[in-house]
Amino acid sequence: MPLPILYSFRRCPYAMRARLGLLLGQCQVEVREITLKAKPAEMLAISPKGTVPVLQLPTGEVIAESLDIMLWGLHKADSPAAQQLLGQTTSAQSLINELIVQNDVEFKPWLDKYKYADRYPEYSQADYFAKASTFLVRLEAQLQQHPYLISPALSLADFAIVPFIRQFTAVDAKRDLNGDFPRLMAWLTELTSTDIFQHAMTKYVIWQTGNTPNYLLGTSISK
Repeated sequence: MPLPILYSFRRCPYAMRARLGLLLGQCQVEVREITLKAKPAEMLAISPKGTVPVLQLPTGEVIAESLDIMLWGLHKADSPAAQQLLGQTTSAQSLINELIVQNDVEFKPWLDKYKYADRYPEYSQADYFAKASTFLVRLEAQLQQHPYLISPALSLADFAIVPFIRQFTAVDAKRDLNGDFPRLMAWLTELTSTDIFQHAMTKYVIWQTGNTPNYLLGTSISK
């Protein structure tokens, strides 16, 4: 049976999120790395909006939202470990959803303006940094309560949010955030150092029709 096909762009935090979700669920897919300057016609035919990630299932169904791809991967796994990541109580599930929504709806727009401040001259880069940092304050407070965002154990929220915090800190690599956000920076270092995150950041050649397929799962990886 044909495998699902994931159209991805390595540096995009949404695509990172999708790859992490599929790895957590141990879902084998064909990875088609694209370049944003020349999006393949095959991807645009199934998802005209032209953003990544896009997951095409063998049935023809298309999943074009990163969080939905994560959830598909974890539900596909149907394992106790996957269920733990999704939250084992209603309150945990609610908090997971709340943090991810805040990341996507509030934090990411400020992150984009902070990263591309020259495109948004209404305010200074320092102003955009301050606006974005309100989310970091909340995450720091969460991590003062336990090692991970929701509880002493990793959850969907940790993996769904870490690509965006990574992107935020990379905007100005010389800026030291350890003073204001020590727990968050330790959390970021820990998660981005894991085997699964490193696996998610595998470099692939740009996909073209007729290329030898690249597959997401390789040697065994640690969760």
